[in-house]
Amino acid sequence: MSLKTVEDIAVRGKKVLVRCDFNVPMDDDGNITNDNRIVGALPTIKYLVGEGAKVILCSHMGRPKGEFNMKYSLAPVAKRLSDYLGQTVKMAEDVVGESAKALTATMADGEVVLLENVRFHAEETKNVPEFSKQLADLAEIFVNDAFGTAHRAHSSTAGVADYLPAVAGYLIQKEIEIMGGALDNAERPFVAILGGAKVKDKIGVINNLLNKVDTIIIGGGMAYTFSKALGGSIGDSLVDEERLDYAREVMALAKEKGVNMMIPTDNVVADDFSNDANQKVCNTLEIPDGWQGLDIGPETTKAFSDAIKNAKTVIWNGPMGVFEFENFAKGTIAIAEAVAEADAVTIIGGGDSAAAVTNLGFADKMTHISTGGGASLEFLEGIELPGVACLEKK
Repeated sequence: MSLKTVEDIAVRGKKVLVRCDFNVPMDDDGNITNDNRIVGALPTIKYLVGEGAKVILCSHMGRPKGEFNMKYSLAPVAKRLSDYLGQTVKMAEDVVGESAKALTATMADGEVVLLENVRFHAEETKNVPEFSKQLADLAEIFVNDAFGTAHRAHSSTAGVADYLPAVAGYLIQKEIEIMGGALDNAERPFVAILGGAKVKDKIGVINNLLNKVDTIIIGGGMAYTFSKALGGSIGDSLVDEERLDYAREVMALAKEKGVNMMIPTDNVVADDFSNDANQKVCNTLEIPDGWQGLDIGPETTKAFSDAIKNAKTVIWNGPMGVFEFENFAKGTIAIAEAVAEADAVTIIGGGDSAAAVTNLGFADKMTHISTGGGASLEFLEGIELPGVACLEKK
């Protein structure tokens, strides 16, 4: 898919509405604690400013449920953006009201205005056409640069595209080109690592990747469903009883397609779901009652790492265990190290994997870390994202 981008449309002197993802974490005093998403939006904003566009930024923050709540105001974002851009980012007191209309009506070329949280309007998440039209009336061009919300058909992510020429910002362009390139034209061997708690969250991803990869590695809580499907005893480990047949079918299908599907052979198990629980290593198929698997074991870690080291393309989505507990994070850390050291195109599919890689200090060793958890999952499933589908193609 070749999308039109900000470079494919004349923006000088034009009012350009840019949907960003400024949903940044803040402390109780309203201080931003991590501004990665703001930094991620800067290339597109700086390009538009440099080209003499009148830049109108919008985003959501948290879940205010359609009502004004100062706790979810984007005012701290305007201040941080002003610091990064070296110019004042004017803050509207509303989204489509008198303040927004007044500020955007008198903009000079290269000026930047940030609208208040779009989710202060219940119409935003319902993608109400009238609200989309009011938002679109503020501008002449729409740029979507919020990949993290591209899987949502909201007014500010897709609805406005019904009324304005719509193109991609640099962030969405990068996500689509790198992840799309990996899925459609991967250098081989192509290894996918899937972790996390629930099988049902990854069914679409597994089904899609079975037709594209050479190896699928299954870890995390969902691996125990596969173990039980093989006839193993998994003690008190997490299991999705309703997906046991699916697990058997998908393992058989992988074999039929010549895909190497790897599940753990040993696990670190605990007698309680806590960091300080008693722990031991045991065979994945022989976990005793009263014990639950919380991490992959050393034998599995080596096997998974060896497969990753030989790969030329790696996609990783989901941790290998309960990595929030320091005593059960070794598997996830080892896999992060293996991916970081691989001589391969390495893509981290947002969410917990992205957090783990970043927290462990491996971020700069990855080819790409997706900015969207849910969006990257749906993209890996092969689902068309509304916030991307609405953009013009080259």
